[in-house]
Amino acid sequence: MRILVVDDEEAVRTAVRRRLEREGHTVDEAENEADAAAKIQASNPSYDIVVTDMVMNSEQGGVEVLKSAVGRDIFTEVIVLTAYGNVANAVECMKLGAFDYVEKNIPGVDVYDLLAMKVEQALQRRRAALATLRRADQILKVTSRSAE
Repeated sequence: MRILVVDDEEAVRTAVRRRLEREGHTVDEAENEADAAAKIQASNPSYDIVVTDMVMNSEQGGVEVLKSAVGRDIFTEVIVLTAYGNVANAVECMKLGAFDYVEKNIPGVDVYDLLAMKVEQALQRRRAALATLRRADQILKVTSRSAE
């Protein structure tokens, strides 16, 4: 599976990339929302998962990455990471289609383990959605042949 990790802190990007590569994923990195948008648009096929920081060049950087990702492929799952979590941001991200919203600084929790678990859950949801889409396409083909 192809994953894009977006964060303005190189140390965070590297740590997340290494953790996800250990799980067997192919991981690309972007350092800000503009870099992410360019990589999202150029990707072929589209990314399966995008993991993005919330606050980068702007306080809404993660929202911009989320919009780019789902605008390119509605089935791309987006996980928003933040050190500055608040309910309003979480609600906005979820309304825009984010798979999850994860705080980086949860006491007693290894955020990288949590993120790896969230990525696996997001991949399961993506696979299920794409399988449903393929089944619907097959049914349409059979139905349209029958109507002829």
